[in-house]
Amino acid sequence: MSIFRTDIWKIGAITAPIQRIIEAGSIDPFPIHWLPLNGSFRSLSDPFGMWHKGDLYVLAKYYDYRTRKSVIKAFRLNGMFQVMEERVVLSEAWNLTYPTLIEDDGEIWMLPDPCGSSRLTLYRAVDFPWQWEAVPEFSFPYPTINATPTKSDGLWWMFYTSPDSAPKTLKIAQSTHLCGPWENISTQTTEGDKSISRMGGSPVIQEGRIILPTRTASNAYGDSVRLISATLPLSATSSFNPGTELRAPARCAPYTQGLHTLSAAGDVTFIDAKRIDRNWLHRLIIDVR
Repeated sequence: MSIFRTDIWKIGAITAPIQRIIEAGSIDPFPIHWLPLNGSFRSLSDPFGMWHKGDLYVLAKYYDYRTRKSVIKAFRLNGMFQVMEERVVLSEAWNLTYPTLIEDDGEIWMLPDPCGSSRLTLYRAVDFPWQWEAVPEFSFPYPTINATPTKSDGLWWMFYTSPDSAPKTLKIAQSTHLCGPWENISTQTTEGDKSISRMGGSPVIQEGRIILPTRTASNAYGDSVRLISATLPLSATSSFNPGTELRAPARCAPYTQGLHTLSAAGDVTFIDAKRIDRNWLHRLIIDVR
């Protein structure tokens, strides 16, 4: 990571369900409430939210350039989207990002991306969202980036990118149970198009189709979110077609230099947006320390 460029992300809550944003083809028409970033050279990204017992929660990757460590942080928000409570809820020896949330069979699960670890770990909420335990019976046999599960037609589907695959390749695995066993059934590629890079949010089932937010990767990490879709039911022969590309609008300035998450939380949608700092001297001092 170059000291001449520091990517700073922050999280926004949009007061509209994800389906309305998909229909509009833009986030610009909707109000955005930004979570505060406390302190310099800190970053919040990869938001996944959920309503629970009347409160709105969001989990996200929290990264501090001083420690070079990313952990999962949880926030409880009030009706004005103000932070009422926040704390680090998961930290491992490796970096954690992209804390996908799943609700099924009366339980809440989290599947974060394990940067620096070859093992994908599923966590069960003991006390949502503050306490989590690893699920030993979960097994996913393939290395992943941004693994995102969803349930459709009684089956579980896992959308992910392999670390050793081409950047425009999205893989799909299938299982009858969230804990597995999982089996790869399909590989999606889009030649000459930057749309399929890696997952970037919540799968949406709408009007007989499944719509996936994916992250583009043209000149910078997480330039925008590209929506791709396929007709249901899913199968080994399903084909995803690229659709709308969503970018941070001008009113998000200075956070207009990247958008890479679109995730659903009922009538709220979470995004993250990026600014690029060029204060290389301050960054050099931090890195040396």
